[in-house]
Amino acid sequence: MGASPAFAQDVTIAALGDSLTAGFGLAADEGFVPQLQAWLQARGHDVAILNAGVSGDTTAGGLARAAWTLTPGVDGMILALGGNDLLRGLPAETARQNLAGILHVAAAQDVVVLLAGLPAPANFGAAYQAEFNAIYPDLAAEFDTIYVADFLAGLQLAFEAGVPRSDLLLPDGIHPTAQGVTFMVEEMGPAVEALIAEVE
Repeated sequence: MGASPAFAQDVTIAALGDSLTAGFGLAADEGFVPQLQAWLQARGHDVAILNAGVSGDTTAGGLARAAWTLTPGVDGMILALGGNDLLRGLPAETARQNLAGILHVAAAQDVVVLLAGLPAPANFGAAYQAEFNAIYPDLAAEFDTIYVADFLAGLQLAFEAGVPRSDLLLPDGIHPTAQGVTFMVEEMGPAVEALIAEVE
């Protein structure tokens, strides 16, 4: 038998998220998706990352888009939503239900998932913070997903290493610069490699 064509080995991963995924305020090649794809390809992975990030999207918006984002050609999904729910103080239970709905869609379509959490700030009180923070580990266990506790962990590590915040965040103080995205990708990349390994 002849060798399978190279394209048969391609892995396609949809990154379903908000502005942090979409690459808000950055050039086309500087956002999370293009930098992640370049990082993975440099490490020998034959992978395509689809940018399914929509700026301003909530978990409800992600649920509305999930079925048509996860087309038959999609093998895996990075699910990184919840930041805008947090910014607006939307009910944690609603966010949980929406994320669970997205995970049900993925399971029904046999799509492997990496769930990326976002730690809740204390703005809306300790009870809300605790309720929201429980969502991601609970759902990761329930749906047996790969789990990253903090989508922005790379930024936090860079802050702690002494990199100036102005180098890592845009003037709005929320969205990462291209350099900030690089730190995010380097920290999260191994988990995406684990996702690819499960798909393959």
